[in-house]
Amino acid sequence: MKRTILIKRISLAFLFIICCQKISAQATPLSKAKPIPGKENWQPAVPNPEQDKIAVDKLAALKKKTGKKPNIIWFLIDDMGWGDPGFNGGGASIGAATPNMDRLAKEGLLLSSTYSQPTCTPTRSAILTGRIPARTGLTRPILAGDVLTANPWADEISLPKILSQSGYKTVLTGKWHVGELEGMRPFEIGFDEYYGYYAAEKEITQSFDKRRYPDLVLDPFKLEAYNKMGASKDLVYGKKGGKEELIKATTSTEDIAEADQTLEAFSIKKIKEFAKSGEPFFIEHAFMKVHTDNWASKKYEGKSDSKYPYKDGVVEVDGIIGEIVAELEKNGLLENTFIFITSDNGPQGDSWPDGGYTPFRGTKGSAWEGGTRVPGVAYWKGMITPGRQSAQLFDLMDLYNTSAYIAGAFDKIPTDRPIDGINQTSFLLADNGVSNRDRVYTWVETQLMSIRLHEYKMYFNITESQDPHLMIDQSTVTKTGLAPWLFNLYIDPKETRVVGHALNAWTAPMAAEAKYHAASFVKFPPKKVGLGQ
Repeated sequence: MKRTILIKRISLAFLFIICCQKISAQATPLSKAKPIPGKENWQPAVPNPEQDKIAVDKLAALKKKTGKKPNIIWFLIDDMGWGDPGFNGGGASIGAATPNMDRLAKEGLLLSSTYSQPTCTPTRSAILTGRIPARTGLTRPILAGDVLTANPWADEISLPKILSQSGYKTVLTGKWHVGELEGMRPFEIGFDEYYGYYAAEKEITQSFDKRRYPDLVLDPFKLEAYNKMGASKDLVYGKKGGKEELIKATTSTEDIAEADQTLEAFSIKKIKEFAKSGEPFFIEHAFMKVHTDNWASKKYEGKSDSKYPYKDGVVEVDGIIGEIVAELEKNGLLENTFIFITSDNGPQGDSWPDGGYTPFRGTKGSAWEGGTRVPGVAYWKGMITPGRQSAQLFDLMDLYNTSAYIAGAFDKIPTDRPIDGINQTSFLLADNGVSNRDRVYTWVETQLMSIRLHEYKMYFNITESQDPHLMIDQSTVTKTGLAPWLFNLYIDPKETRVVGHALNAWTAPMAAEAKYHAASFVKFPPKKVGLGQ
């Protein structure tokens, strides 16, 4: 009975999968993944010993050549769609050229099946913990007025904490959005330094934008009530062991329009400092753009062919990435720096036309491909062979394990809890590398929505809306019927036709993989931190 209640609480659509069945720890015949010896609580991975040796040898040769640990930089763009950059067919063809990202994709590894969480806070927590947000309690964006009942970070082992213990300097520049209360700020959960904004652009600009939010801005009572909720709007700085400092108060939409220019200057400043000190570093450069509401920087206003603020923002993001990479090269750091470019979720359709493009079904907030398949580029000069492309699976949680491995800190990843990320170093570094992951699970808040295994994607719950853009504001979550909905993404990437029992033999094996996943929530119940729907 206790077990059944737990499964109901995490809202699995297929309650039968645990109640009366013994869950096998072995993978189903459709999966090549195996439990990792000594790390049985971790997500099983596909063994690829030959390419693992290639990665080990490459890293050893680099260490011998440089005498230093590799640097790591993540470029995390906010709400950019899979189809926005040129390397995925967008770019100039849809009004916003992305030559810098396109070059890095061409000279690195283009990962066309990269997966995020459906919204920003879950993704931003998942990449730093290697854990599905349903485990950490960080299941949705933390918004003004939310009252958390517990600090979700209190017992989490973040990547910057692990890297700091291994001699790295760790910096988060830009958007955080994973808690601004004491104990939840970046410089309190592992980062040595934080320079940025706690909230998303919309949450900051809406109190200044009388054009779009007249009922808020032009009503003194409502505006005062909103401001009393105390959500931070300002640019702040924090250092590990120190106090938060106000850098610049935000007083207008123009301040946010220039935010990414200010953030770029800080990241470049840190790169110069680390180049002089010789210390290995991890920088997560988290853009404010292109999350709605987009206000173009003076430097980039009208620079896109589209002339729309969103597209100008895409051009700005691309320009900043190009300038930061150029700074790495100028300081002799490029060959010793692993770079990853991605977005925290699919485009926000609710804010159209101030939003991105995806060719897939659904948008931000949903488990459909349009909500969770995001751009992915891995670049490492001299380490990742140029011109590689792969449609095999890469989950953004894999950045946790992969970055720790590259940094020589893999042994510091905890084994006493589920870790859902997978070490993908050999996939990235071996010339003919294949993914060490063969399935991706997608949760929307506390509901398991789908599993993708190879090219098959099975849904237990679906997000629906009468308006295909409004996957957040006008959506419902519905359980599937007699059988889960099964799609073949190779023949139907837009998820328009269920193949199911009529055209597919894998319904039962995929359901068995979901059983295996669900069992981990029985052994390790999800945390409750007050972020229920």
